[in-house]
Amino acid sequence: MNSSGLLRRLNAVVVLMTTSNAPFSTAAIFVAAGTWQRVSKEFYRMKKAMIGALLTLALACSGTALYAQMQDQGQPPAQGQGMQQGMQRMGPMSTDERLQHLTQMLNLSSDQQAKIRPILENESQQMQTLRGDTSMSREDKMTKMRSLREGTMSQITPILTSEQQQKWQQMQQRHMPPPGASAAPNGAAAPPPQQ
Repeated sequence: MNSSGLLRRLNAVVVLMTTSNAPFSTAAIFVAAGTWQRVSKEFYRMKKAMIGALLTLALACSGTALYAQMQDQGQPPAQGQGMQQGMQRMGPMSTDERLQHLTQMLNLSSDQQAKIRPILENESQQMQTLRGDTSMSREDKMTKMRSLREGTMSQITPILTSEQQQKWQQMQQRHMPPPGASAAPNGAAAPPPQQ
């Protein structure tokens, strides 16, 4: 503040004090009003920064709440997918990924894993061959893929215990689309259901 501004303020305080019945109260109110004016200007300058900080805090809290909700529902966090957690992955899972997923979901023994691996490898090879076949229509491919999946399911089911079979059936019901739903909503071919 320059000296002429300071003199004007000092002059205003002196005039108010001499004309008021309570000079010290008037001076205190004048000083408080000037201070409040400076503080409000500072808050106005900081407004954008505070809004940004509040939005960042809200996003962090909602992300934490979503993670906690997924944990409460018993869903394992997606491993190695970073920001794509909870989103559908693109492309088919490898045999190792599928076996790891089944092992985690069904608590497979090492003996069960050894029996299931060749079944998954066989299905994976047949699916890959089927995807590369350009002579078949998309609907025929989807029908063939469905029958391959059902064949794999029927081969895996006897290897599982009764408790694992129940979980396996629940997993299949969640992941297998109904027979008439062969296309994704955007018109592209729907990826084969993940196990």
